Amino acid sequence: MEPVLDLTRDEAFSRIRLLRSPNVGPVSYAQLLRRFGTAGAALEALPDIAGKRGNLYRAAPADRIEAEIASVRRSGARYLFHDAPEYPSLLGTCDSAPPILTVKGDASLGAQACVAVVGARNASAAAIKLARDFAAELAGQGVVIVSGLARGIDGAAHRGALAGASGGGGTIGVIASGIDITYPPEHADLQAQIGEEGLLIAEQPCGTEPLARHFPARNRIIAGIAAGTLVVEAAPKSGSLITARLAGEMGRDVMAIPGSPLDSRSHGCNQLIRDGAVLVQRPEDVLELIQGFTGAPRSFLRESAEPLSFDTFDAEAQPADITGLLTTAPVAVDELIRQSGASPAEVQMALLELELAGRLVRHAAGRVSLSG
Repeated sequence: MEPVLDLTRDEAFSRIRLLRSPNVGPVSYAQLLRRFGTAGAALEALPDIAGKRGNLYRAAPADRIEAEIASVRRSGARYLFHDAPEYPSLLGTCDSAPPILTVKGDASLGAQACVAVVGARNASAAAIKLARDFAAELAGQGVVIVSGLARGIDGAAHRGALAGASGGGGTIGVIASGIDITYPPEHADLQAQIGEEGLLIAEQPCGTEPLARHFPARNRIIAGIAAGTLVVEAAPKSGSLITARLAGEMGRDVMAIPGSPLDSRSHGCNQLIRDGAVLVQRPEDVLELIQGFTGAPRSFLRESAEPLSFDTFDAEAQPADITGLLTTAPVAVDELIRQSGASPAEVQMALLELELAGRLVRHAAGRVSLSG
């Protein structure tokens, strides 16, 4: 979509209400907005679309949205819509990019060269120092460090970036809660500092506590904003590796600092390197990679997928009969189109109806499945 520079108050309100309505996710939001032109018109159409599968549908209550907007204002934050000039450009290329972010601070940081730095919460002292030193050096070279404000590596990366920000860089903190919630509590001062000197980003509405299911969603934003993701230290099963995997699926550079095979906290990084991540030993290695980044996918860890085309979406199309082709195992949308013999518009309409009914789950790389 082309950037909308003059969004009316009513349309902004309708966009927030549309996204907060039951079973409306980033993909269905984009489809509805493209088909109906405005969020107001999409809201009016929702009951009819959902009703095709016999579902009684109600959009998010207007008073709840009014209360949310008031909370955003009280916290000193603001909304950033997907077509605003300050919306992070690389994040906007992702299939599941959040249509609306709540932000506090300098949104222009999202337009600079960004590198995500993530790692273990229970990191070693050596890894903490590495993360802080890498972030300070990169920020001093004009790079913006993106992380998730967690304990351990995240906090060290943010602090290092703030210390080196005089060189033209900075830091972006992406949180899994509402922007008015601090987590972990010991990072209250750090989160406040990022909101004043860097950029704080939240996808969840104000007042939302950081639940476990919100962290993978936060991780996709961290990976999506950055040209590359650097994992400093991580166990084999950790949120940091989820972020690295998501970065790979987006075609971004995945980097890892190797560690001792005797320390379980290094096993995740060592495995990433075996799987094709770039071995990094100095900040200069990171700079060399991102300075050649053009936005084109190039990661060895990339899982290829065709992006969804919203231009083919048509609310008047008859939904394809694809329910029998779906299971709880994710499958690519283009595979559903091939096997059903239906048009992309018919398949997309069927998926939208299933999603509004709460029966569909969308996954990374343009895949879908039935809900459990």
